[in-house]
Amino acid sequence: MNNLIETYIACMFSYYTTYGHVEKLAEEIKKGADSVEGVEAKLWQVPETLSEEVLGKLGAPQKSDVPIITPHELPEADGLLFGFPTRFGMMSAQFKAFLDATGGLWRTQALAGKPAGIFYSTGSQGGGQETTPLTSITQLVHHGLIFVPIGYTFGAGMFEMEKVKGGSPYGAGTYAGDGSRQPSELELAQAFHQGKYFAAIAKKLKGSE
Repeated sequence: MNNLIETYIACMFSYYTTYGHVEKLAEEIKKGADSVEGVEAKLWQVPETLSEEVLGKLGAPQKSDVPIITPHELPEADGLLFGFPTRFGMMSAQFKAFLDATGGLWRTQALAGKPAGIFYSTGSQGGGQETTPLTSITQLVHHGLIFVPIGYTFGAGMFEMEKVKGGSPYGAGTYAGDGSRQPSELELAQAFHQGKYFAAIAKKLKGSE
């Protein structure tokens, strides 16, 4: 039995992530997944839909060297984690455009039965920490993906009341604010936990085949 789980964590960077908020969560999630024996995690970016001119006007930094994913790579994974910033309480247009291109996979249900999760960044506390993942679950459902939330498995960190903390039972999250705020240690710890928790679930599901 092959115990190697390939977890593709597809990350998207738009102007909501001008300072790399989603990328930082993704890196911690990968560390968490890599800590599970027999799991190989890979980071991917979805294609950018904005022109270089527009990105320049937004003050967006140069893209990282994380490879760009195409829909054809998705079936190769045993588990999928999707990360994106919010746009009016929903996933950003760039990531939605990527998922809109997965019609062929939907027709054949190539992703059905695979575990999937979500992580995200919002601009404020009322900016979509729950509505963003909640409205994104529809994308998973139509593909037959099995949504794996973290619930309250992060323990005491889920109940932090003294400090601003992103994330929810749906998945890891952070607040970007005006761009100057960076993910806190607690938010990064929650991201690491999500990666480790998700990888263990993916490994368990793969082992039961």
